[in-house]
Amino acid sequence: MFILPKNVKIIEVGPRDGLQNEKRLVEEKEKLNFIHALQDAGIDEMELTSFVSPKWVPQMADAKNIVANSKRIGRQFVLAPNEKGAELAIEAKANSIAVFVGVSNSFNQKNINRTTEESMNALEPVIAKLKNEGIFIRGCISTAFYCPYEGKINKEDVIDLCRRFVTMGVDELSIADTIGMANPLESYELFKLLQVEFADEVLLTAHFHDTRKMALANIFAALQAGIDRFDTSAGGLGGCPFAPGATGNIATEDVVNMLDSMGIETGIDVEKVCEAVEMIAPYVSQPIETGMYRLYKNRGC
Repeated sequence: MFILPKNVKIIEVGPRDGLQNEKRLVEEKEKLNFIHALQDAGIDEMELTSFVSPKWVPQMADAKNIVANSKRIGRQFVLAPNEKGAELAIEAKANSIAVFVGVSNSFNQKNINRTTEESMNALEPVIAKLKNEGIFIRGCISTAFYCPYEGKINKEDVIDLCRRFVTMGVDELSIADTIGMANPLESYELFKLLQVEFADEVLLTAHFHDTRKMALANIFAALQAGIDRFDTSAGGLGGCPFAPGATGNIATEDVVNMLDSMGIETGIDVEKVCEAVEMIAPYVSQPIETGMYRLYKNRGC
């Protein structure tokens, strides 16, 4: 008989991962309203924004103001893809910074025009600098299960990349099913291996996309493997321009509802999450149709 955790930490990624590639430009005021509503729902770990070139990602041009005007509750992550991004994040007084790399060379080159090895070499001095600044560092690992260009990813390659991140001194590893192809057995097997090797050294977080509607099942499998931290996105917002066919992240409201129904505490109010989704819905280009949000619109959560 497996033992499930009594408490789970939800890391909300909607304001960054959910909106970064949104076709419509969402105004700073609306982003902040969204962020504050999610915080009021009980979410105290969140990806706020990304310090990337506004030339390439205009949606994140307001990153400095987003950090300055968000409530300082728990860990509020910003993504810094390179040394320049990290410098800007430090200047903005971000207290937690995420860096990322893909296990797949092909995906990494499509994403940031570098191989995985080149990315890790470039990140090493960045992580060292962040550690010297006393900043919490989150290492995000993309394409941990499948790559849209290379197919199935070898578990040992994922573990090797995790080892390198741990050696560099990151505080957390977020392992992503970037294109939503993983099945529950694959989820359990990989996260069990990661839990055995790294649970005493770093926080382990699972990040699932819902392309094939298996994200909730994958989360349940990861729970059985001992994982108690999950990235989710309110409204299921998000996707990846370098992963053809990949849809949004698993919806925060659906994950919290599942955990609540299983007696697992998150400290998050589902109805308030749905209220936050309703606030951002008019400003995104695709209709939001997650399970709990549909219920909320029809008769409330």
